[in-house]
Amino acid sequence: MQVPLFNLQAQHEALRAEINAAIGEVIDANAFAGGPFVEKFEKDFAAFCECEQAIGVGSGTDALWLALLALGVGLGDEVVTVPFSFMATAEAISFTGARPVFVDIDESTYTMAVDQLEKAITPRTKAIIPVHLYGQCADMEPILEIARSKRIPVLEDACQAHGATYKGRKAGSIGIAGAFSFYPAKNLGAFGEAGAVTTNDAQLAQNIRVLRDHGQAKKYYHSVIGWNARMDGIQGAVLRTKLKYLGAGNEKRRAHARAYTEQLSAKVQRGDYLVLPQEAPDRGHVYHLYVVRAKNRDEVERQLAGRGVGTAKHYPLPIHLQEAYASLGLRRGSFPVAERCADEVLSLPMFPELGRQQIDYVAEQVTACIRLQGS
Repeated sequence: MQVPLFNLQAQHEALRAEINAAIGEVIDANAFAGGPFVEKFEKDFAAFCECEQAIGVGSGTDALWLALLALGVGLGDEVVTVPFSFMATAEAISFTGARPVFVDIDESTYTMAVDQLEKAITPRTKAIIPVHLYGQCADMEPILEIARSKRIPVLEDACQAHGATYKGRKAGSIGIAGAFSFYPAKNLGAFGEAGAVTTNDAQLAQNIRVLRDHGQAKKYYHSVIGWNARMDGIQGAVLRTKLKYLGAGNEKRRAHARAYTEQLSAKVQRGDYLVLPQEAPDRGHVYHLYVVRAKNRDEVERQLAGRGVGTAKHYPLPIHLQEAYASLGLRRGSFPVAERCADEVLSLPMFPELGRQQIDYVAEQVTACIRLQGS
């Protein structure tokens, strides 16, 4: 049996006629760069995230970067985040001229270790970016409490958390703003690159709208230096179509995760080293990824590939150890939890259309490969 890590074709086949019709409307209207189809999606996505505003942009990286710029982050500032995330989290900070300052992660949720946050804050700290990794929100309440006491805005990196909840609140509605990616493999994926910022702050939303469109609030009148970070009309139409099915897709992912956990928990024997995902009791995980941890992870990955199981490593090298950030002078041992997790994490197949036979097969193969490594 072959079980891919993702299967976008299965998702798109079911929606092909509806998506083709939506794209046809964009073609007929010649509304390709921003415009009414993006505006309609923004309205619907804001409602989904239980926010007042959503601003469509060109990518999740744009969303992080423009939100930071709109918050006034710039040269010489610091932004606190985690080293265990996709590179874009730190890149967005660096491209404002600020410096990323890292806090290690909690080993059970892979999100920011709140007990280490306060000591990372300095007089130069201008923002905090907790990352809602793999589809689970960071522990936002204590993060916000620390941030409020120091008057520092909190920007949620919600690029993997479309529809995730924290104490009943939607990701992207908890901090001053939330940044989302619609990369094709995300829970809500575009037909290419796209992103959005959500917020309840009308002035912040307006600042981002100006920045994404070359710094102009009125055509050819530029109040600030901006960038071309508009969302395409086709992406807006596609995302609006797919948004209608996001809630149901997330529920399927949660059901698949429960099945994986039940199967793997039943099959793992004493002495086997396999760490399963943990969902904090006050959070609604949407399982963008189902990530386990295994010793000799690379060999387990190789064995699974030979048995037809698609996997990936999210992420094999923490940001602070990337060559691009060598100038920070950080070494192995700086953030031991993030480093240990990076050495062990392995993402298993996860997408709404995954079948029960496929889940059972993956669970069987994972446990067989774990035992091979332990023998």
